[in-house]
This record gives sequence, structure tokens and C-alpha cells, in this order.
Amino acid sequence: MAARLFCSPSHSVKFGEASFDLLTDFLINLNKRNKDNLNSLSKCNGNFKDKKLAEYIFLITKELTLDPLVGYHAIELLQRFMVKHLTDLLTTPTPQGAAADQPRSYEDAIFDKIKGKFHLIIFSCVQLASKLSLHSHMIDNNTAVHFLHSVGHSVSKQTLLESELMILKGLEFRLNVPNPLIYVEILLEVLGHNEPSSPVERLYDLCHHVLQFVSLQRAAIYDTLLKTTVQCVRPSREQREKFVTVTEDCMLLGVGVIAVAAFILRVRKWEQVVGELSHITGISRKSISDFAHVTLKHIARST
Repeated sequence: MAARLFCSPSHSVKFGEASFDLLTDFLINLNKRNKDNLNSLSKCNGNFKDKKLAEYIFLITKELTLDPLVGYHAIELLQRFMVKHLTDLLTTPTPQGAAADQPRSYEDAIFDKIKGKFHLIIFSCVQLASKLSLHSHMIDNNTAVHFLHSVGHSVSKQTLLESELMILKGLEFRLNVPNPLIYVEILLEVLGHNEPSSPVERLYDLCHHVLQFVSLQRAAIYDTLLKTTVQCVRPSREQREKFVTVTEDCMLLGVGVIAVAAFILRVRKWEQVVGELSHITGISRKSISDFAHVTLKHIARST
């Protein structure tokens, strides 16, 4: 079992060593934060979690030998910052001098400006995530400059600091956000406590692979899940908009990943595992099973 730390503002313990009371606190806290997030979604949620961005971030964390947790945290920071940043820029009154007969020119200028520094924004999110991780080495500015130079981006240490500060201010210094891997690991802990016969240690590593697969195939998996849910091959715009709460539900993602891993490992009494996950989270067995079946179909197609 790999040494894993659960990180919260006041706790850090190794995977498999948390007390039941502490696990309960973690779970209650995650459930509340998940609900708060679902109640405050914007129309742009999920736009910065596509396959190419996730793959790029995962490759950076692998190249810099960072813990996988850093990558998932960076994706969350990037999503939250970009939605806030673009919203602020696009709702700012158009400056005097902008062509009145070209209403899109100001928006185009904003997107062009962001496009030129987007690679640095992504890297800064990874760097900030590494600084928040108690069990991963921090990316210092020397390493950051060297890495960016090796992939064709020459930046100064001052530029790096300015990029980090921009993200910090944009997020109002609220960086301690839960990410999908934390949900998976805490749910695994609770499952192991409630069902001691569950092979949690074997599930642990496999869940990492399943979660990464889901993250990279996010659009395709959730599109299939939507069509399965509404029983329609061409969901309406209204149905897609309502389904955003499903795509952003980290608790559903967590139990779904564990259910998929348990099925792949041919865990005995798979239905019992799904039932316990349902009991832990309040998510229906059908929702968990539907997520697992859709994901397994995509895994089978990819192999």
C-alpha cells in the first residue's frame, strides 16, 4: 500500500490509518463541499477539463515525478480560475475606442491574449498544487524555468511569480479545493471500514488507473451516460444543461470509479459493494451501476 496522506486544513493521515471518527468528519465535509459546488455551478463548468488539458497536466506531473494528487488538484484550480477569470474579463465594460460596429472584437482580443499565456497558466496551477501537497516535492522556480524551457517556453522567474499571483488573486487565495482522487480515497477508506472483507488494498491502485481513464475520456463517458439516462440518442439542450450537475458530482464519480475497479477485480458480491457505496453516500444503486456499466463499455472499446 502506497503511503498516502489525506490533506485538509487541519489533518493529514496515511491511507488505511484514519480512525472511524476522522473518516466520518472527512466524509461529512466532502459531502457538504460537493453539494455546495453543485449548487453554485456556472454554464462554463467542465469546459477546462477536456481530454487534451487533462492529459497535458498528467504528463507534466509524471515528468516532474509529482504525486498524482497534484495533477487532479491542478485541474480543479485551472477550471475554477479560468471560469472566474473569463467571467471577470468578459463582463468588464468595453473600453473606449473599441469598434462599435465589431461587437466581437473585444472578446477576440481577450481570448487572443489568454491564448498566448495559457500554457503558463496551466503550469502555474500545477506548481501551486505541488506547493499545497504535503506528500509531494514542491516545484521551485529553478525547476519550473528549466522545465518550461525544455518544452519550448522561455519565461523568467519574475513572469512565473506574476502568473502565480494572478491565479491566487483570481481564486481569492482559496486553493484548498477537493479533487476527485480525494473522494475516491476517502470512500475507499470508509468502504474498508464498513466492509472489512472488501479488498481495499487491491482496489486502491486500480482505482487510480480507472479514475485517470475516466478523466481522459470524460466527454465520451458522460455523453453516453446522459443518453442512457434520458433514453434518447439526441438529448435536448435543456437536458444537457440539467445534466451538468451529474458531470460535476465528485461523489458520484468516486463511487462509480470504485464500482468499476471492483467489477474488474471480480470482487465477490459486487452488488453488495455497490449497495454499501450507496449506503455510504446516499446515491442510488442504479446511478452507481449505470455509471459503472457505461465506463466499463468504454474501457472494453479502448482495449
